[in-house]
Amino acid sequence: MIRGLKFISIPVRNQDAALKFYTEKLGFKVTTDQFFSEKQRWIELKIPGAETGVVLFTPEGHENRIGDFQPLSFWCDDVFATAKIMKSHGVEFERDPKKEDWGASAIFNDGDGNKFVLSSK
Repeated sequence: MIRGLKFISIPVRNQDAALKFYTEKLGFKVTTDQFFSEKQRWIELKIPGAETGVVLFTPEGHENRIGDFQPLSFWCDDVFATAKIMKSHGVEFERDPKKEDWGASAIFNDGDGNKFVLSSK
């Protein structure tokens, strides 16, 4: 039976720039970086302390997904504190942290304009 989610794919224009963003600004760790095709590499990253990873890869024909709102949410213990650290690393927020009835959330984007929710668990 299914036991979890191994990784999610984040569509990017420039894999080198995306790799720099996700490792230097968000602190993700490279687990795989190898050629997938003549045009792209398979870059798999792990989030420290998490089982699920991300892949910086755009399937051919899905380039229109780059720079859009992505259907995934990153969670942390304290959205306000995490957003402050992320901002100090140069991460841009489209919506600053806001307390909600169910917790707190914010929306940030990467260098490709992909937008992600940051929320409390």
